[in-house]
Amino acid sequence: MSTRERDVMRRLLDAGGTTYAEEAGIRLRDKPSPLYRLLVLAMLSSTRISADIAVAAARELSSAGWRTPQRLLDSTWQQRVDALGRAHYRRYDESTATKLEEQAQWLLENHRGDLRRLRPTSHDGADALIDALTESPRIGPVGARIFCREVQDVWPALSPFLDGPLLEKARDLGLPGDPDELASLVPDGRCAPLAAALTRARHGLPGLEER
Repeated sequence: MSTRERDVMRRLLDAGGTTYAEEAGIRLRDKPSPLYRLLVLAMLSSTRISADIAVAAARELSSAGWRTPQRLLDSTWQQRVDALGRAHYRRYDESTATKLEEQAQWLLENHRGDLRRLRPTSHDGADALIDALTESPRIGPVGARIFCREVQDVWPALSPFLDGPLLEKARDLGLPGDPDELASLVPDGRCAPLAAALTRARHGLPGLEER
């Protein structure tokens, strides 16, 4: 690791290395409830809406007590619309209220409400996980990759999950474009904060100016 790479990595993580799950108040662990809440966050982030609003909406849904698929199904459509509205998730609030119900039903019917049933045992299982997640309502490849980026430190078989757009941004910053080389530069070995920081850097992140 060169001194410059070490400096860029430090500034990158300092400026943007809070995961989106952390920002949404999700203490991510290998447990059904936080994994479900991450799936909800991935769904909310899959529409053309800002990351800040998606995070706020995920927080609002959790605050309402809908932290498991069954509890979500116990809510009414209007309650979900109102919760999304409080988070200013208004452009897609009505359709998302419906999709949240469909997603909860999908998870209960297909995976007994427990995403750990999809946990890969090796890095080669990443593609199968993405395929499985895209069967969830409104989770396309983008949403599935958001989930993988965030969950990789909890499911270490996935790590490093640093896909094409993030590697391209890393190269732009003067960092290695190889996932394993890039992961080796992370001080504590946690790649989810790095993935979040690179995602933010793609959209402009203060604090990365050349020194």
